[in-house]
Amino acid sequence: MSQVPRKLPEEAEGDEEEEEEEEIVGLAGYADGAESFSDGDAESGGDEAFLDFNDPFSTEVKPRILLMGLRRSGKSSIQKVVFHKMSPNETLFLESTNKICREDVSNSSFVNFQIWDFPGQIDFFDPTFDYEMIFRGTGALIFVIDSQDDYMEALARLHLTVTRAYKVNPDINFEIFIHKVDGLSDDHKIETQRDIHQRANDDLADAGLEKIHLSFYLTSIYDHSIFEAFSKVVQKLIPQLPTLENLLNIFISNSGIEKAFLFDVVSKIYIATDSTPVDMQTYELCCDMIDVVIDISCIYGLKDDGTGTPYDKESMAIIKLNNTTVLYLKEVTKFLALVCFVREESFERKGLIDYNFHCFRKAIQEVFEVRMKVVRSRKHQSHLQKNKRPTPNGTPRMPL
Repeated sequence: MSQVPRKLPEEAEGDEEEEEEEEIVGLAGYADGAESFSDGDAESGGDEAFLDFNDPFSTEVKPRILLMGLRRSGKSSIQKVVFHKMSPNETLFLESTNKICREDVSNSSFVNFQIWDFPGQIDFFDPTFDYEMIFRGTGALIFVIDSQDDYMEALARLHLTVTRAYKVNPDINFEIFIHKVDGLSDDHKIETQRDIHQRANDDLADAGLEKIHLSFYLTSIYDHSIFEAFSKVVQKLIPQLPTLENLLNIFISNSGIEKAFLFDVVSKIYIATDSTPVDMQTYELCCDMIDVVIDISCIYGLKDDGTGTPYDKESMAIIKLNNTTVLYLKEVTKFLALVCFVREESFERKGLIDYNFHCFRKAIQEVFEVRMKVVRSRKHQSHLQKNKRPTPNGTPRMPL
C-alpha cells in the first residue's frame, strides 16, 4: 500500500521563475520554520514585510490570517500543533512570543495563505503603530480567548480590535476561538460560549456595529476541535469552495457514498466537504485515518534504499470499521486526499466509485488550472504596479 510521508521532500531547485511559480500554485515543499521579525528590524526584513501589507494583489493570491489574543492564550501552540505536527504536550515548553512571526502556508493547490502571529503584549493601537497597514487586505482575524482565565480583559481587547479592523477593512472574517476548553465540563463549555457570545455581541450593539458578524468556536489542541475550527476558517478564504462542494455532491450522489472530505494531508485541514452535516466523530475518524496512513508510509512507503515517492497518484487506503462502514482514501493531488465513508454494500461497486473518482480528480485539476491562470494574471498585474511605483528618492523605476 503506497501512502503519505510525514514530511514531503522539497522540490529540486530550478531557476527563480520556476520556483516562484511552483510556490504560487502550492507545489513548494512545506516550510518548517516561521519567518520571524519585529517592526523595524532591518536584518530580518521587518520593513519589507510590513510594506507588503499595501500590495492588494499579493493578498488576493495569498490571503493573510492574523492570530491575535492576550499573552498565554495559546496562539503559538495552535500554530505549532496544526501546521508543524508538534505534540500538544510539547507546547508546554514553548516560550512566550515576543515579536511578530510570519509563516507562509503553501501545502496544496487551495490551502495557500500567510499566518501572522502577534504577541499579546504589543499595543497595536499605539499612535506609533500603523494598525491600518496591518488590517488592510487581511482575509481573517482569529482572536484567541483563554476559557480557563478571566476573559473580561480579553473581551475588551477583542472589541477594540474588531471595531478598528472593521473600519479599515469591512471584508475581514472575524473568528473567535474560545480556547483550552479541554479543562471544562460539557455544561461549563456551553455556558462559557454563551456568555462570551452574548457579551461580545452586546458590546458591538452598544457601539452601533450590529452588522459585524463574529463566528465562535470551542477549541483545544488536545483533540480535533482545533483542526475543525481552522478548517472552517480556511474554507472562507477559498474562492473555489462552492465549486468544490458541488463537485463533491455530484461525486457522492453518483457513487453511493455517505460522506466525503477533501483533506490537506499535511495539516489535516479539510478544505471542502459535501452539503450533508459534518459530524465531529466522522471528522475525527478521517483525521485518525490520515495519521495511520502517514505513519505506515514512513515505514513501508519507500524503497529499500530509501528512494522513491511514497505518496503518488496510485496511493490509496481502505479501512473497514466494525459497523459495516468502509473508510476509503485516495490521492487527489500532491497534497490533497479524498476520504470517503461508504457502506459495505455500496463499496462492492468499487469499480463505479473509482471511475467517478477519476472524473472528480479530472474536474479538480481543471479548477486548479483556472486558479493558476488567475494567479499568474494577478502576479503580472502586481509586477506592473510595483514597477510604476517611484523609488525612495523619487525617481521612476527602470522597467525590468
